[in-house]
Amino acid sequence: AKGVFRIEDACFMSWRRSERPRFLIKVADCFVCLVSSAEGSFMEHPAPVPRKRLLRLRLNGRWREDAVAENQLLVDYLRDVAGLTGVKTGCDGGECGACTVIVDGDAVPSCIMLAVRCEGRSVETVEGLAQQGRLAPLQSAFHEKLGAQCGFCTPGMIMAAEALLRRNPQPRDDEIRTALSGNLCRCTGYVKIIESVKAAAENRS
Repeated sequence: AKGVFRIEDACFMSWRRSERPRFLIKVADCFVCLVSSAEGSFMEHPAPVPRKRLLRLRLNGRWREDAVAENQLLVDYLRDVAGLTGVKTGCDGGECGACTVIVDGDAVPSCIMLAVRCEGRSVETVEGLAQQGRLAPLQSAFHEKLGAQCGFCTPGMIMAAEALLRRNPQPRDDEIRTALSGNLCRCTGYVKIIESVKAAAENRS
């Protein structure tokens, strides 16, 4: 029917994470209803099967290769393929920072980055900070200063703060707040988090 939203227009959603085809299916169901009311018939539009390619990256200091779907998000690769569940899934839209990792020195939300974009690059998660079973100084500071409350946002907070301290070992309070502005704490405990980052910076000096 003229003017009816077509499912092909929603195919751009197919790059999203494995759980999200439910949204695509929901859109498809809506499309089927529109078509059935306008044309008296039902149509099925299965989501296309994504192609796979070999991904080689340096993950927490070690090179590895995996076959990944071209539309697989970095957060899903890290959790489901690499088994690094310290990377948390929160908003799925790059807004909460729970999935923050360090890619080539920069803090990035892994829920809006395709895994294949990391070909040949260095990716670090919170699991890679500890050395020989001992917490990194920043992790210890979060523990000692009570920066970790419920703990859900903590891995992302730590990775964002780690990226900051590497490029700015002695940040001011406002610089810490800016670096963590993309990370949300649902416990509203930002004071302790900032104190934790400041303590880690002092220990590095």
